[in-house]
Amino acid sequence: MKTLFPKFSLVAAVAATLVACHSYEITPSTEITPHSAGRVDALTEEIVPNQLLVKFKGAVSDSKKAEILTKLGGKLKEKILTKMMQKFGDNDGVWLIDLPLPALEALAKTKAFGEIEYAEPNYVYTHQATSDDPYFTNGSLWGMYGDGTTPANAYGTQAAKAWAAGNTGSGTVYVGIIDEGYMYTHPDLAPNAGTNPYEIAGNGVDDDGNGYIDDVYGWDFDGNNNSVFDGADDDHGTHVAGTIGARGGNGVGVAGICWNVKLLSAKFLGRRGGTTANAIKAVDYFTFLKNKGLNIVATNNSWGGGGFSQALQDAITRANQAGILFIAAAGNNSSNNDATANYPSNYPVANVIAVASITSTGGLSSFSNYGATQVDLGAPGSGIYSTVPVSSKGKIVPGYASYSGTSMATPHVTGAAALYAASHPGSPAATIKSAILGAVVATPSLSGKCVTGGRLNVAGF
Repeated sequence: MKTLFPKFSLVAAVAATLVACHSYEITPSTEITPHSAGRVDALTEEIVPNQLLVKFKGAVSDSKKAEILTKLGGKLKEKILTKMMQKFGDNDGVWLIDLPLPALEALAKTKAFGEIEYAEPNYVYTHQATSDDPYFTNGSLWGMYGDGTTPANAYGTQAAKAWAAGNTGSGTVYVGIIDEGYMYTHPDLAPNAGTNPYEIAGNGVDDDGNGYIDDVYGWDFDGNNNSVFDGADDDHGTHVAGTIGARGGNGVGVAGICWNVKLLSAKFLGRRGGTTANAIKAVDYFTFLKNKGLNIVATNNSWGGGGFSQALQDAITRANQAGILFIAAAGNNSSNNDATANYPSNYPVANVIAVASITSTGGLSSFSNYGATQVDLGAPGSGIYSTVPVSSKGKIVPGYASYSGTSMATPHVTGAAALYAASHPGSPAATIKSAILGAVVATPSLSGKCVTGGRLNVAGF
C-alpha cells in the first residue's frame, strides 16, 4: 500500500496544514485532515485570500452597513441567510464580503466598527446475521469484527454481533454526509441512497421551501446545484458513505456498519476544498429537513482545516437544538487536541462526537489526534476498505479501496448512531451519544488519550 499527500497542492504547501494519511489499493485519493487552529493574530490555516464573513449587530441600519463596507473597500458577495437562521430569529444572516486587500488586514480594520458583532476569515477545509460480502468474508473489513475473532480482527466495532442479533438498521433512519458528494448509483450504496421526501424530482420547483430546487439526493453547495455526485473526485465522500451504510448481506463488495439506512448528501468539498460559508449552509440544510420531520439522526463530518468560526459553531448549535448529532474527525496531526484545538471536532456543543483512529492491532493510529477531554472515543481508521468511484477507460465505474485516517474512523461512529436509532426508535441525540460512549471497550492505547478511554463497540445496539 502507498501513502499519499493531498491532491490539493496549495493546501500541502501551506505551513501547518495537515498531511493526508490516506492509503489506497485501487485509486489515489485525499484524506480530509482537520488541523490545529490558532488565533487570528497567529493564523496559519488556509483561508480564501480576499474574503471575510461579517455578522452585524441586530440594530444596525442598512445605510450604516453600506457605509462600513465602503470604508473597508468591500462588496457584498453573498448574504448567507438560511431558513434555519430565520427560524431562530436571525433575519440578517452572515455577510460574505469580497475585499481588495488581504483578509487578515481587513480583519484588523473591522475592530474599529462597534456595529460588527464578529468578523472572521472564510476558512478552507479539506478532506480527514452474517455478511456474505466478499471483503467481509475474506477478513478485509476488520473494523466490523471484534472480540472472539482472529487477532487480526479483534479490535473492530463488533458490528457482526449486532448483525447476527438481527440489528442491521432501518430504512426509516437518515444520515447526512457533509463532505464531497457520493456515488449513489454504486451497487453497494444504491439500495440505501436516500431521497428528500419533500421534493418532487425534476419539476423545477422548490417544493419543500428550503431554497434549493430539485434537491432530491441532497445539494451541492460547492457547485450550487443539485448534482451531488460529479465523478471520480468524489471518492472520499463515497468511501465515507460505504462505511456508514453499504448494503450488507447482498454478496457484493463491502458491508457498512448499518446495512439499512438512508443516506443524504450535502456536498461542500470540491476540487480545492470547501469554505466556512458553504459548511454553514450544509449543516443548516440537514437541520431544516430535520425540523420538517425527516428522521435525521446524525451528520458525518470527516473534514477540517480551519480555525474557530463563530458562524459555524452557531450552525452546529442549531443542529444540536434540532436533535442531530455532529460526528467529527479528530484530525491527523498526531497532536493533542486538548492543547491545540482542531475544528470542527473541538466545538463545545453537546451534539459533537470527536473520533480518533485506531489500528487493527488496537493501537492509536500514528497519524491520529487525541485528547483526554476533547476527543471522545476511538474507532477503526487504518486500512479501511470501502466503496469508491473508479475512472476506467473514460467511464466512472464502481470500485473499492482501502484508505486510512480519522476520516475513516468517523463514519464507523456515524453508522453506530444510525444502528442504535434503528433499534431504539425515537431516541433523542443525547441518549444515542450516551449509548455510544457508554458501550466502548476499554483499550490501553486510548487510556488518557480520549474521554472514554475506549473504542467503539456496537455489539449490544
